[in-house]
Amino acid sequence: MPELPEVETIARKLKPDLIGRTILSADLRWARTLAVPSPKKFRERIQGQKILDVGRRAKYLNIQLTDFYLLIHLRMSGDLFIKDSTIQPEKHDRLVLKLSSDKSLVFNDTRKFGRVWLTPTLEEVLGKLGPEPLSREFTPQWLHTALHGKRRQVKPLLLDQTFLAGLGNIYTDEALHIAKLHPLAASDSITAKQAEALHEAIRKVLKEGIRRNGASIDWVYRGGEFQNHFRVYDREGKPCPVCGTEIVRLVVGQRGTHICPKCQRLR
Repeated sequence: MPELPEVETIARKLKPDLIGRTILSADLRWARTLAVPSPKKFRERIQGQKILDVGRRAKYLNIQLTDFYLLIHLRMSGDLFIKDSTIQPEKHDRLVLKLSSDKSLVFNDTRKFGRVWLTPTLEEVLGKLGPEPLSREFTPQWLHTALHGKRRQVKPLLLDQTFLAGLGNIYTDEALHIAKLHPLAASDSITAKQAEALHEAIRKVLKEGIRRNGASIDWVYRGGEFQNHFRVYDREGKPCPVCGTEIVRLVVGQRGTHICPKCQRLR
């Protein structure tokens, strides 16, 4: 599933080609792609809407329209393309938005897990999300206090989008390794110094992921190269880049997890 850096990369690539275009019509090719509103209302409301901005909130693409927000969550296999409107839809195209200047925005989703929302307010869909890890709101002090406000294993907590928005399996494993924290550590046991190290590590791996256009591994996201710079994620049996100890794979909260058993000891 794409995480914050991958979604940020997609938003940045789409933005120059989408801003200023008008949506002429919508071809919803698989009804369950749409979360809200109904297909009929969606087609009516989106027609004639002008694209004002393209951004990201957590793992959601946020396309700001004249009167609405078009939110897209890519989930496991979703992807977005801008094509000439004369090109015929492909098998796994779930939504095609015909745009002005003979272009179309195409949402392709092989596994059908992706979802689209058309909403007048962001709060309706995004209201329960935690802070953005690259925002000013996310500080070492906030993180330490928030970790101690819960009593959970640190990795599942970091993956909880209501706690902190945008992190997924890859960047959580990478950040925990940099911070020398075990994923099973109790959140309320983390010291202020450890929280500061974790805060710095989270921001570091996300910025590096964005700089390298995200990671291209086990899904259809294309173009990233961060997978060539993983420290622990998907490196079971390979040496830790810090101490040389063999990376091991655990299952934490039903998620495959990679750690260095020497650098990330559970105390």
